[in-house]
Amino acid sequence: MRIHIATDHAGLEFSTRLQHHLAEAGHDVVDHGPVDYDPLDDYPSFCIRAAQAVVRDQAAGVETLGVVFGGSGNGEQIAANKVRGVRAALVWSLATAELAREHNDANVIAIGARQHTFDEAAGFIDRFIATPFSGEERHARRIAQLAAYETDGSLEPDPRSATADVLDASDTFDPEAG
Repeated sequence: MRIHIATDHAGLEFSTRLQHHLAEAGHDVVDHGPVDYDPLDDYPSFCIRAAQAVVRDQAAGVETLGVVFGGSGNGEQIAANKVRGVRAALVWSLATAELAREHNDANVIAIGARQHTFDEAAGFIDRFIATPFSGEERHARRIAQLAAYETDGSLEPDPRSATADVLDASDTFDPEAG
């Protein structure tokens, strides 16, 4: 499997060690940066490039996943999720790594390098890679709803509304109008 990795300075040491760990397990690892330690670097471009590569490879039929790191993993997850087609999940345990794949068919995970030991993070990634999407109808339905919103802004009808029309992304709430 191809694994795309990106980080910032906080996860650079983890990233380097994990690349070796994953390569030893037979994976094709692609590093999206950074190359050198810079305490002032910015993670968005690294993580977005890794996420773009995951989507591109998956569209081409390549079995691939992504892993992004930072101090907490939060910003890296947000950056990856800006890419259409990415479902990035913040992982902090073996259970969240497994559920990210099994229930959400996540194709990218984010991990806080300052929150975990190397062995913990490697275990999360190994579990993530090894866990397949369950394919259960309820999970597939929810993923389809996310994709629909991402594509055209459509949402399921609001059950609280008497006129439960499907909203699009341009709809806004005007507090003056009520």
